[in-house]
Amino acid sequence: MSVERLMAGFASGCDSPAAGAGIGGRLRERVEDFLVEEIPLYEPSGEGEHIYLFVEKHHLSTMEMVGVIAQHFRVRRRDVGYAGLKDKRAITRQVVSVWAPGKAVEDFPMLRHDKIGVLWADRHANKLRRGHLKGNRFSIRIRGVPFQAVVHTQKVLDRLGREGLANRIGEQRFGYLGNNHLVGRAIVLGRWGEAVERLLGPSGSHPDAQPDARRAFLEGRFEEAIGGYHHSLRTERGLLRAMASGASPEQAVRSIERASLSFFVTAFQSAVFNAVLAERERAGTLATLAEGDLAFMHASRASFMVGEAEMADPGIADRLARLEISPTGPMWGRTMRRAGGDVGRLELDALHAVGVTEEDLARYAERGGELEGERRPLRVPVIDPDVEGGVDEHGAFVRCAFELPRGCFATSVMREIMGPVEEDGEE
Repeated sequence: MSVERLMAGFASGCDSPAAGAGIGGRLRERVEDFLVEEIPLYEPSGEGEHIYLFVEKHHLSTMEMVGVIAQHFRVRRRDVGYAGLKDKRAITRQVVSVWAPGKAVEDFPMLRHDKIGVLWADRHANKLRRGHLKGNRFSIRIRGVPFQAVVHTQKVLDRLGREGLANRIGEQRFGYLGNNHLVGRAIVLGRWGEAVERLLGPSGSHPDAQPDARRAFLEGRFEEAIGGYHHSLRTERGLLRAMASGASPEQAVRSIERASLSFFVTAFQSAVFNAVLAERERAGTLATLAEGDLAFMHASRASFMVGEAEMADPGIADRLARLEISPTGPMWGRTMRRAGGDVGRLELDALHAVGVTEEDLARYAERGGELEGERRPLRVPVIDPDVEGGVDEHGAFVRCAFELPRGCFATSVMREIMGPVEEDGEE
């Protein structure tokens, strides 16, 4: 099997045991059917150089929102902070920070935008950064299912509340063409021409995606190709502008906004993580620990190495059953803690299977690439789940509400309930 086909499987979630089972139905039929509210990690202090805004956005990606806010406050995009990416095809609420030293909220006009509203504003000392949130609360309506589906949905959510959710990284991280991880792999390996071609060349899986613009790219008509991309596709348009000015593929890729470049690399890490999760899911070891595992403590988000002493501790099984601790998988990077024993070999095999070695990761970091790495729990709690059936002017629905820790995907919950879920939103 080719690396491309192997990695496509890692990204698709096709290894999920829920694929092919479930109540079916339609997700995101209407934007208001998918509601997300961020649960902040801390409250603003009321003092400092950063303006904190609690914003509600409608059918807008996080990066598009950042652009609007940066333009309104007349700051650089990098001066706008956010704790996490939120779905585009949804109504979402999240905290955003704006670096505005020496200025008060009152010094700026009210933000008026048809897709963004400001619910409150305050001040704080530091910029809001990725991961500065506790979790997210979701309220999601499934359309096109009978009322009886409420029973099955309740059973699934009750099970996930007891046993935890397989912490699979959702398809939306891999982009609307489903190849962000392949772009990230090319970047890590320093294959700049491949990275550019995967971003701008024709897509075999999505032939209707900007076909004229992608053909123009292949033929070297870079200026013409720019006009074929929507203004929201900043990365593609920026790459084409760089190529049109005579930049090499490496120079063009390095000109990408840091947040976007990091997102491609994270997608690569995510594909390898999904492969490890799928293998352990098949082996039935998502809720067990083995010697060499790094166990995640859900309350503190710290981890510890599982050795002989831990395996001999009779309390470990009880902590696993109570979802206090869980095994982790690799988001491969320079500073990631390595698992040991058979677990470590499984994780290393998953990395090597996609044609990347530890030396490749080290070389990427030496070239200035951001690739810190971390451990990610293989399962997570689904908190305070609730289900109800209803009817509105658009027909019948089943509504699911639940909370997930930060970095987790509601679409993984919906996959367990519905079966396969097609997504094209941003996480």
